[in-house]
Amino acid sequence: MKNPYIGLDHGSGGEASRQLVEEIFLSRLGNDYLDRMDDSAVVVRDGQRLAMTTDSYVVTPIFFPGGNIGSLAVHGTVNDLSMQGARPRFLTLGLILEEGFSITDLERIVDGVAAASREAGIQIVAGDTKVVARG
Repeated sequence: MKNPYIGLDHGSGGEASRQLVEEIFLSRLGNDYLDRMDDSAVVVRDGQRLAMTTDSYVVTPIFFPGGNIGSLAVHGTVNDLSMQGARPRFLTLGLILEEGFSITDLERIVDGVAAASREAGIQIVAGDTKVVARG
């Protein structure tokens, strides 16, 4: 990334958005589903169609002993699905980033998502990223 901070242009849907998705997310989480860069996914597995959705998490601080908001989001969503009797296999990832947020911190969070996904045996198959003004 040329700029070490998130700018509003990263949420515009244009070239900066594409660069953010490709360099930060696809490079770490890429697979046949996510590489399509869709906001949602319908996965056909074993003859069944599985619709994907996502959950949202807000926590302060975002980094804490044993994890970060990224790993919490994966483990929390997997737990919610498991408690309903579902067998989690796929999740989507939705992020709202504040303008000026550190790219380094974003990488740490996405690395937490990647590690928790591997631990849970799930794939991130779709996502959405928005950037909001500071404050």
